[in-house]
Amino acid sequence: MEYKIIPAGASAVNITMPNRIDPEINRFILALMNRLKKYISDGIQAMVPAYRTLTVFYRSDQLTMPQITQIINDAASTLVVEDAKTKHILHIPVCYETPFAPDLEFVAEHAHLTTREVITAHCHPDYLIYMLGFLPGFVYLGGLASEIATPRLETPRKVVPAGAVGIAGSQTGMYPVESPGGWQIIGQTPVQLFDVNRTPVIYYHAGDYIHFDAISSREYWQWRRHPQKLSLTEQRC
Repeated sequence: MEYKIIPAGASAVNITMPNRIDPEINRFILALMNRLKKYISDGIQAMVPAYRTLTVFYRSDQLTMPQITQIINDAASTLVVEDAKTKHILHIPVCYETPFAPDLEFVAEHAHLTTREVITAHCHPDYLIYMLGFLPGFVYLGGLASEIATPRLETPRKVVPAGAVGIAGSQTGMYPVESPGGWQIIGQTPVQLFDVNRTPVIYYHAGDYIHFDAISSREYWQWRRHPQKLSLTEQRC
């Protein structure tokens, strides 16, 4: 797999891959990150995976730039990236009804579809979690049906509620906490996605999959009153 190692300040490097959203690139990044974890006690402090980059933070008092470059190249040269035999799929309930879906009609008009067709298209795929970022637990998901890809809002909202599910271009994702945001909001989950007082704080990681299941507003409020255990399934690839 082709990559470049680019300095990112005095004590970090970016391992940069080809400029595209690609499951193969994602598998390489996650496999390389797992391989480099054995160097955590030898100078590597932390690693942050993204769509096409892996940022590696290291102790500059223990490693030089040439040394961290050599460690990365050695790890990558012997890396065998195997196709996943199974995928872990977390099922997230989403209400696509008013008032939880303020932009659903716009997305439908943009796609020349009915709102029901948009919901069906959004609930069909298993979405790969490429990365987490922007907010604690905010997932960037790949696999959105091209027919419902929609540009971001021209003017971002000052407040997007926790649990909002949105579309931005060819991506879909969930807001784990209340925040400003410019994604097209088409639904909302009753699940508390991020909770510092809970173990685990978030339910998912990069490399997992999310599947959205449509629920009614009645089911939404039932869940809020009586939270349920999320469904996690394994599927052979």
